[in-house]
Amino acid sequence: MRPDTSITPPMVLLVEDEPLVRMTAADELDEAGFQVLEAKNADEALALLEDHSAEVQVLFTDVDMPGSMDGMALAERVYQRWPHVLLLISSGHARPHPDEIPDHGRFVPKPYRSATLVRHITEMMQTLRGT
Repeated sequence: MRPDTSITPPMVLLVEDEPLVRMTAADELDEAGFQVLEAKNADEALALLEDHSAEVQVLFTDVDMPGSMDGMALAERVYQRWPHVLLLISSGHARPHPDEIPDHGRFVPKPYRSATLVRHITEMMQTLRGT
């Protein structure tokens, strides 16, 4: 399921500290028709959002990351500051309780398949648009 590319492709901010995982996910999202911004931790992600908050539609973040905050704290901060940004949270270890995930957010466990990742993001965007 590809996003509608007749308009500007949706932008995903991908936050993953493992370079190989980040590169693979970025390639998969790019091939699916999304624009991708990459960050290796929450601090980089917040800096990118400061500059690109109008364009970023989805935050896709790992939970377990080094730095000033983990992916759950990042998702909460993004939800509070930029409520229009959809949240997709992923982990191979932690499995957050649904109450821990901010509104209009989802959790996808690792390892995930490319098609699953794209489906979650596309469904979230369609739900937000009401289509």
